[in-house]
Amino acid sequence: MNHLQPGEILASLTEIGVNKAKSPARKLVLLGIMAGAFIAFAGAASTMGAFNLLAAPETFGLGRILCGAIFTGGLVMVTLAGAELFTGNTLIAIAVIDKRARLTEMLRNWLIVYIANFVGSILVAWLVYNSGILGGGDGLLGAVTVKIAAGKVNMTFMQHLTSGILCNWLVCLAVWCATGAPATAGKVLAVFFPIWLFATCGFEHSIANMYFISAGIFAAANEAFVSASGAASEALAALDFGSMFLRNLLPVTLGNIIGGLLMVACGYRFALKK
Repeated sequence: MNHLQPGEILASLTEIGVNKAKSPARKLVLLGIMAGAFIAFAGAASTMGAFNLLAAPETFGLGRILCGAIFTGGLVMVTLAGAELFTGNTLIAIAVIDKRARLTEMLRNWLIVYIANFVGSILVAWLVYNSGILGGGDGLLGAVTVKIAAGKVNMTFMQHLTSGILCNWLVCLAVWCATGAPATAGKVLAVFFPIWLFATCGFEHSIANMYFISAGIFAAANEAFVSASGAASEALAALDFGSMFLRNLLPVTLGNIIGGLLMVACGYRFALKK
């Protein structure tokens, strides 16, 4: 069976959007927690796999490449196992534009799924910290976890916004391409490359950041991790949950919505239909 044509992908995503917009809250909560956990697992594994490369400037690029390749597993699990991920659900806008779903139904989905994704992400972050694995590499993994989190709460609003746009442009392209793939192997490959691109570039993904920053906040309770992180004291001072929401998640989430809704949902909808 051949890959679906763009018009067929659009029609399929419209139906998927209608179903998602009308899903009961219980289903959205449970599948949202699962998706947040899947992305957090991917974040934890990507940091573990590349922390020593990320710690040195001369190998940082190689570290990002390895992180990106590992991180793709998160969206593969979301796609194949079936879960509700906020960033991908920005494509529900296609159904709203076609008047197959109401704006309020889409916003309801986004809100429930976003909160559920946060619950799943922070749960895994807490479990990872308490598992003791951040002490790996003589504590260097924990130090890199703190440094990553501190960096994410100390970018400017515009940096977060534009990076969020670029991220979800690629994430929703992965969803778009996977929707058109008829077989499991095709769906995996369709997800792999766009996600590898975004994660290698280090673009900002709101749900992934729920894990990365939470894990860094938990890890910062260990003074050995903090001292080894090399992060500036000013950057570390901003590493808390208030800064996570206001200085990172707020602009990144707005960017993710713009990237998915405008660049992919509206872009393809108005390119393929009058």
